[in-house]
Amino acid sequence: MKRIVVGISGATGAIYGVRLLKLLREQKDVEVHLVMSDWAAKNLELETAYSTAEVLAMADKSYNFNDMGAAISSGSFLNSGMIIMPCSMKSLSAIANGFDANLLVRAANVMLKEQRKLVLCPRETPLNAIHLENMLKLSRLGVMISPPFPAFYNHPHSIMDIVDHQVMKVLDQFGVHCMNQRRWNG
Repeated sequence: MKRIVVGISGATGAIYGVRLLKLLREQKDVEVHLVMSDWAAKNLELETAYSTAEVLAMADKSYNFNDMGAAISSGSFLNSGMIIMPCSMKSLSAIANGFDANLLVRAANVMLKEQRKLVLCPRETPLNAIHLENMLKLSRLGVMISPPFPAFYNHPHSIMDIVDHQVMKVLDQFGVHCMNQRRWNG
């Protein structure tokens, strides 16, 4: 069984995290461990029809954002890696600079120290030089930076088509191929 840690931070785009959790939940061979920031909970309320309780229930195990002693805060907690979707620039900066102020960032930094897969989906525009430098720093450490930029070759018909395409690309990084999205074939 794969264990995947999912983080949802306070960036806009909470629906990306919700959709990721829903699709992972359908996988019989994936165990999902979730940490969500306080601002992520607020954005859920502002941007979607989902409650925090509903989203937390989509994971096999969820953790308090401030619980620095949680299982996912340790390298001895075996897992396949972590996805933060969406990822705020605040969280991205904290990860890039090793500032473990909360469980979300601590879990991400555990992925770095254990050399496990870490995928960040930063949601911000326009990007300034600090954002770009932090992303470059993390990319050089092996972190996959996957901003949710829409693709149009698949002829999306709805916002959910755009969301699903991005989630598909992130899940591909973990060998989870659960979506029937149109892929580029040349």
